[in-house]
Amino acid sequence: MMAIYGPLRLILDVVFFIMIVHIIMSWLINFNVLNLGQQFVAQLWYGLNRLLEPIYTPIRNFLPNTNPLDLAPLVAFIIVISLRDYILPAILL
Repeated sequence: MMAIYGPLRLILDVVFFIMIVHIIMSWLINFNVLNLGQQFVAQLWYGLNRLLEPIYTPIRNFLPNTNPLDLAPLVAFIIVISLRDYILPAILL
């Protein structure tokens, strides 16, 4: 069982930290601390969006439309945390 638990935990940890970076970067872009006119910032932002869109799109299809506020990252973040900290260890027992 540990052969399955270790890689799944690693994948969930990586997704967790990528989502943290994406959320913080979205705040910094919205508050004009970071500028998408800078090449490095734009490449990092679009790369993170391409990584996380397959996770966010099904959640956006399920949630009601709240135009200015995107709740998909919050829901995905809660799902990843619950999988990583509660569900996966409970399966191991």
